[in-house]
Amino acid sequence: MSAGEKVTVPLRQMGERAKQAAARLAQVPGEVRRKALVAMADALDAEAGRLVDVNSQDVEAARGSLTNALIDRLTLTPSRLAGMTEGLRAIAEQPDPVGEVVEEWTRPNGLRIQKVRRPIGVIAVIYEARPNVTADVAGLCIMSGNAVILRGSSAALRTNLCVAGILVEAATVAGLPEHAVQLVEDTSRESAAELMRLKGLVDLIIPRGGPALIASIEQNATVPHIIDGDGNCHVYVDRSADPDMAAAIVVNAKTSKPSVCNAAETLLVHAGLADSWLPGVLDSLKDKGVEIRGDETVQRLWPEAVPATPQDWGTEYLDLILAVRVVEDIEQAIDHVNRWGTSNAEAIVTGDPGAAEMFTKQVDSGTVFVNASTRFSDGGQFGYGAEIGISTQKLHARGPLGLRELTSSGYVVWGTGQVRS
Repeated sequence: MSAGEKVTVPLRQMGERAKQAAARLAQVPGEVRRKALVAMADALDAEAGRLVDVNSQDVEAARGSLTNALIDRLTLTPSRLAGMTEGLRAIAEQPDPVGEVVEEWTRPNGLRIQKVRRPIGVIAVIYEARPNVTADVAGLCIMSGNAVILRGSSAALRTNLCVAGILVEAATVAGLPEHAVQLVEDTSRESAAELMRLKGLVDLIIPRGGPALIASIEQNATVPHIIDGDGNCHVYVDRSADPDMAAAIVVNAKTSKPSVCNAAETLLVHAGLADSWLPGVLDSLKDKGVEIRGDETVQRLWPEAVPATPQDWGTEYLDLILAVRVVEDIEQAIDHVNRWGTSNAEAIVTGDPGAAEMFTKQVDSGTVFVNASTRFSDGGQFGYGAEIGISTQKLHARGPLGLRELTSSGYVVWGTGQVRS
């Protein structure tokens, strides 16, 4: 597929092509894969103007049918395009996980056993209105030796076709197998369901979308999957927290980019700090356009708060809305997080090392922050270059998924003629 070319291919045929490409890609030297990613980044840079023009068509067509949060995710600005190319180059600089010896030991009988990282094979990713995911996922899969099938949303189809076409052409010229990266043009629910059932051709599927997509995966998928679920993230401000630090973290976690899954949706505040600290930070949030939904104590301390309902504690707003609750102690805060959180990212602001240790050990989440914003729950911020998603489940990885998380492992056993008695 050349840049901008549109060729409809049945999904099963795409899976078969991907399987063949994966077998060849696993043998491609790491240096060739690195050079391919750099070539892909250069190609996106060269086509930046065309990409912005194509994306503007998707954005205009989506107005009135998508939420402001999804429109924001859909939009490609020059700075976001620069972030896509920087991400590809950063991925290319990561250590090559393919063939890495994770562990090695020798048994009493002389057998030398190595645990070695290997590509998973064919990875499929279903995602919504975020065309930057097209480049991030393609780069991560190639560098980890995996073929990839990309299935974006109808809202971003023009943009995704353009991005994928540019990437595929650059990757093929750089020496990667044909069909190592493929984009599904059929954005119907039926195509997504069929992709979920390509067992034997697709080795892993990762959904990056809302509750409806996650439910569909759980109901329909016969392919192994990793859930990139909701981001109902919390910040708990402990009694011992530095007030200025706590205010800065809360405001950043909520307002720096409210439409993403690592933005804070709930603020929990220790009762011992609430009277003196909470009204001021809520004023700051209001100044940035945030609607506060608070419990009875919050309403008493800050009368402008909208009364919170039980539904508010479980909602991922992806908007300038924040649920706020005053808790009696850290135990109550941990109970609240574990009851309502989605295992994406949680934070504690505290000056007490014991409280920090308790929170990090007892909170059930892929990433737990101490005295830092939840907005750092991101593969790029972790030094991965980019991420294929943020796992909110426990197998086989949790938190931001980088190159190593896109590999499996196998054993190589070296002998000198040993036989088992």
